[in-house]
Amino acid sequence: MAVTLCGVCAFLQLYCTQPLLPLLTHLFHASKTASGMTVSAATLGVALSAPVFGALTERLARKRVIVASLLGIAVPTLLAATSTSLAQLIFWRFLQGIMVPGIVAVLVTYIGEEWPPDRVALIMSFYVSGTALGGFLGRVGTGILTDWFNWRIAFIALGVASLAGAGAVAAWLPHGRPRLMPALTRVPQVSTLRPGSPSAATDPDLTSELTFIHQVQSLFRSRRLVTTFAVGFNVLFSLVGVFTWITFHLSAAPFSLSTTALSSLFFVYLIGLVVTPAAGLLITRVGLRAGIAGAIACSMAGVLLTLAPSLGVVILGLTLVSSGVFIAQTASQSHLRVAAPPGSRVTAAGLYMTCYYLGGTAAGIVPGAFWALGKWPACAAFIIAMQAVALIIALLGWRTPPALSDPPLQESMNPNPAQPNL
Repeated sequence: MAVTLCGVCAFLQLYCTQPLLPLLTHLFHASKTASGMTVSAATLGVALSAPVFGALTERLARKRVIVASLLGIAVPTLLAATSTSLAQLIFWRFLQGIMVPGIVAVLVTYIGEEWPPDRVALIMSFYVSGTALGGFLGRVGTGILTDWFNWRIAFIALGVASLAGAGAVAAWLPHGRPRLMPALTRVPQVSTLRPGSPSAATDPDLTSELTFIHQVQSLFRSRRLVTTFAVGFNVLFSLVGVFTWITFHLSAAPFSLSTTALSSLFFVYLIGLVVTPAAGLLITRVGLRAGIAGAIACSMAGVLLTLAPSLGVVILGLTLVSSGVFIAQTASQSHLRVAAPPGSRVTAAGLYMTCYYLGGTAAGIVPGAFWALGKWPACAAFIIAMQAVALIIALLGWRTPPALSDPPLQESMNPNPAQPNL
């Protein structure tokens, strides 16, 4: 329950402006791309702060970081309601995003530490379901409250909900088992960096800096990790790209949907709440490569369906897109746990979050060029091309040696952290 709630609170506000984009374009007399920055600013904040959280929290108590981050999200959410210009709203949205990795990157590692290897994919699916529920509640709640009252009231409601969620997580989330300092985070003494410089053994700040650099260099030497980062970029690019730019498509003729109707489209996220845990069990049996391939294919089919002139078919397409993305996210984060070495898993999760949310940032901006060329059909074609790239990267990059040829997940997650099954 507490793991699911963390996912809800982390994503309650992250994409809340998506159903408001046509309204914000009108209220602030802004372009579609400028309004889209209210989405991209939040994801950019996540991307920039993720590696920092990864480096700073490797040694800290996981629960404390998570609770502090939840409180840190609530403050700029409340302050966003005071915005008098689109630039101010974008600024507060950026600050909201900065605090998200304190939940996401740390919780992914926390799950891997607190549950047996053969249950990680299942527990991860509960967390992903929480992110789906949070994204759903944030978007739908914001749209409905904006139509009933105004967008400022919507942000106040989200801020209060975030404060309540932080209190609940503080009460319910277990503190976790005591952790020993992993050997990988200790670096050899360095005494010859420059004449008269202190050694790493006597300078804690230098030791921390060298540790982070050493970890990042090691992680980027891993083919499986690099390809996982690339897949993460593409996964969120697909979700944000579809649900950001299709709002402009559906708010225009012949659909002409209102803000409440646009927010109601995110009811398709509820399907993901059911599909994702079941997919977690399936991935455990069939393996990660098969799971990610099926998920991306499902999402690509969904994007194609959004080109139909029927609103019902479009909604079916959005259902397939969101469900496919949630399943792909479960597979990617589970593969991250397999590929990342013990002692660097928070850092790896932070780097993954950076790539993942850079994808979301790009999706709020880059498709604008395709919208100018051919509106939603051009955007959809570009997104499908990006998904095809992600599929190829996953199939090629997640291959294992013949002796380890993509075994079921419970076998690939070696319970002995000293000998990771890479």
